[in-house]
Amino acid sequence: MADEVADRVREAIYAGVYAPGAPLREVELATGLRVSRGTEWHRGTTVTTLSGEDVDELYSLRDVLEELAVQRLIRHATDAELQAVRGAADRMDGAADKHTTVQRDLDFHDAVFAAAHHRRLEEAWRAIRSQVHLFLLIRLGASDDEYARHVATEHRELADVLIARDEERALQLFADHRRHAAALVAAQVSQNSP
Repeated sequence: MADEVADRVREAIYAGVYAPGAPLREVELATGLRVSRGTEWHRGTTVTTLSGEDVDELYSLRDVLEELAVQRLIRHATDAELQAVRGAADRMDGAADKHTTVQRDLDFHDAVFAAAHHRRLEEAWRAIRSQVHLFLLIRLGASDDEYARHVATEHRELADVLIARDEERALQLFADHRRHAAALVAAQVSQNSP
């Protein structure tokens, strides 16, 4: 039951019900999720946020992982896997809201890592995926509507260079993509720091 409740709270955070830094109150959560309260009263918690150090570490780790994923995808991906990457990019256009856009952004990167044909690399991506999700949620707050307006086009461009198997251009575009996102999130995090 605890795992199910944790999953439901995590999904609510990803859907934007609870923003980074928002308090999570036991009584409200128990009522909303229709579960009994825990035995530790009044302890309280908040949705996690990222520090500047977290942003730097996550960006640098994602940088290394994704660079390897792009290199391996270009060398090993099947045509069907490349079309799956393209489909993930195309689905970003139909997102109903920003939180769906974030989920589809992650789906695109999931497809890239899957097409790399490297099990441990994909496992490493999965290990940081929830933190990247939080990173993208913070990006939403940092970029107003700019993220939603340009993210589909940007990901289609990324898919195009992968399909063309243009490794040099793909590595550059993916690096620019990560760098831009990291700069927005770092600015937002430093603005919100005490």
